[in-house]
Amino acid sequence: MLTCTFENGTNTSLRHVTVDAIVVRDEKVLLIKRAEGMLEGGKWALCGGYVERDETLREALAREVLEESGYKIKNIKLLTVRDNPDRPHEDRQNISFVFSCEVAEKIGEPDEEVSALRWFELSQLPEDNQIAFDHKDNLELFKENSF
Repeated sequence: MLTCTFENGTNTSLRHVTVDAIVVRDEKVLLIKRAEGMLEGGKWALCGGYVERDETLREALAREVLEESGYKIKNIKLLTVRDNPDRPHEDRQNISFVFSCEVAEKIGEPDEEVSALRWFELSQLPEDNQIAFDHKDNLELFKENSF
């Protein structure tokens, strides 16, 4: 939670804003394996992260995918917004904007938050207990809306 003081002196806690990307190539989706030591480390996840100050959602999405995978993206579409304050396996209350997008060119390598990346057929995703947070729900929603 973020702590904020308003102009009238009132203190409050606010929620974080995050983005998640379902990156698609040749009918496969890109998942990253979160590095050990990270929350949900060792599990597969969508590329994503926090929206930074002065950044739009789409800018944040493109930055996070590039940082975590080395890929540029294109054809970004909003899939859903997850605003559950009780997000599974999360230690913060995030509001996540979930997008689908297509892979463009690879121009870099994954950062230290990622131990591996892999393209998965939607019919052959990792076991539910091996997917971080609520990302399995996002992948299921994508499947429902893609076929």
